[in-house]
This record gives sequence, structure tokens and C-alpha cells, in this order.
Amino acid sequence: MEAAPKSRAPRNRTLTLTGDELSRYAAKLLQPPLPARQAQWVNRILCAEMSAVCPLLAPASVDLLILDPPYNLDKSFADEKFRELSTAEYERHFEAWLTPLLPCLKPTASLYVCGDWKSSTALQRVLERHARVRNRITWEREKGRGARANWKNSSEDIWFCTMSNDYYFNVEAVKLKRRVIAPYKVDGQPKDWARTDAGDFRLTHPSNLWTDLTIPFWSMPENTEHPTQKPEKLIAKLILASSREGDLILDPFLGSGTTAAVARKLGRNVIGIEQNKRYACLAAKRFELAAGNASIQGYADGVFWERNTLAAQPRDDRRRRGQTTFEQEPLQLIG
Repeated sequence: MEAAPKSRAPRNRTLTLTGDELSRYAAKLLQPPLPARQAQWVNRILCAEMSAVCPLLAPASVDLLILDPPYNLDKSFADEKFRELSTAEYERHFEAWLTPLLPCLKPTASLYVCGDWKSSTALQRVLERHARVRNRITWEREKGRGARANWKNSSEDIWFCTMSNDYYFNVEAVKLKRRVIAPYKVDGQPKDWARTDAGDFRLTHPSNLWTDLTIPFWSMPENTEHPTQKPEKLIAKLILASSREGDLILDPFLGSGTTAAVARKLGRNVIGIEQNKRYACLAAKRFELAAGNASIQGYADGVFWERNTLAAQPRDDRRRRGQTTFEQEPLQLIG
């Protein structure tokens, strides 16, 4: 007798694909042979090998490149397996991925490259040969297994680069709203902070150390089955800092579609490339859903909120801003 399918917990909001949805979204994917004009690829999910698409990308057409390649780890993604390489080998692999993408970037373009601590030095060496390295962002990845004879690995890096000294960066769009612990006053009035019914807050300039992110998990609506999914809040920071509305963003390792979904929510155009058909279908579903729900967890009123502070706002305020739905409110997940 066939076992009954497992029932999900009531609060499990993980995004999945039914058999019918898999067929429906597969029909919407753009697959080789691709249309000759790149304009026909925009705001579509391409299911193809990156190496086959790169030569067809229009020169100097992309404003922002978000690159999240496979990390240098033993890892399985659906039916794809990756084995850990030496640092020198991984450096060669990464350079082989990066260099075909460079011609499609505008001279004013920015690029962000994700990596773990083991690959970070290799990424830096390659990036310094081909771009201007501006910063290395380190973000806290609070999930992770403990180790008996080593420090627990709880961080990842994002390298921020530009193609020239002429580039766009909007610091006002990525300020972080933090709770004031020791409120300072001048003549009895708040100095660089504001008092609200929910507490005292100040806007702070974004640093290269991010501790306000929550890794997607089963009770979050953005969660999927992809094993290395990035938080929407993380991608939103990159997009808002380094692109304008209407700009073109390229993500050639799209995975579950976080970049595509967030780009749509923030009014940007996007080309997303993912070779795994199931993940490409998942990305297509998220891209479609983003048209009807522009909320990004932990981002509201034009600012990013420190983790677990937005949940303290009055429920009516959060609902009015579109930050949460009635079903999401009891969870108060603010990452």
C-alpha cells in the first residue's frame, strides 16, 4: 500500500511545486534556442547553461550583476554534485565563470559576488584582475552546525565591485533602523533619533557587517526547497544600493529565484539564468507571485529594520504598510 503523503504543519509556508505547476511553469521558461533579441529575455526565467547564454548577451547592457556561484564545498543541488577543489582550482573555475559575463556589463555597472570563507581569497584575486574591488560585506548566517575542534561557521562574504570609478550607490535607500539603547538628548530633545509609541529608533548608515538577516526557513513565505537560498532582504539591499528603478539586473546562477522576485518587487528589470529545470520553475513561480505581493520581510517605510524590531510596531501600522498579512502576523518573523 502506498504511504500517505506527509501533512505539513499549519504554519509551514514553504513554497513548493505541484505536478501541474511544474508543467505549467516549465512551459513559461525560456529555453534554447533563445530569441535573437535580448529584449525578449528581460523579465523571463532562462533555463539554460550559463556558458551557452553568455556569448549572446548584449554588450554593455547590464547595470547590476549579482553572482552567487556554487561555493567550494562538497554539495548536491538536485541532480548536480559539486566537489571541493583546491583554492587554486576554484580560482580558475571562478575566473572561467566571470570573464564571459564582463562584456555585457556597462562601464557604470556594479557587481556583487557571494562566497564562503574558504573561497573568499580566490574571489578577491580574480575580481582585482577584472574590476575595482570596493568592499567585502560579511553577513551573519545564523544557521550552521557546531564543531568540536573548530569555530562554528556562521558567516558568508559578498564582494562589492564596480567596473569603473563612475558608478551608482544610493546610501539613503539602504539605511538600517535600529532601536536606541542609550538615547542621547540635546536641550531635552532627541539627538539623531526619534521617539515612537513602539520605542526609540534611529536610522544608521549601512556597514559592511550585516547581522540583521534571517535565513529562510519553513514558516517564512519566501522559503523554498533550495538548499542555499539567500534571504530576500539581503538581495534587496544589493539591488536598492546599486541600481535604479528600470535598470537591468543579471543573475546567471538564479537558483530558487530570489533575485528575480526581489527585482520585480522593487521595480527593476531582470534576466535570470538557471540550468536546473525544477529550480527554474520555482523561480518562475516566485517571479509570478511577486507581481501581486511586493512585501519584503524586514523592509518597510523605505528602510531596513533591525531584526525583531518591526514586529514591535502596532499591528494596524504593519498591515497598512503591507509588511505582513493576517496569517503571517502571529509569527512576527522580522529578519
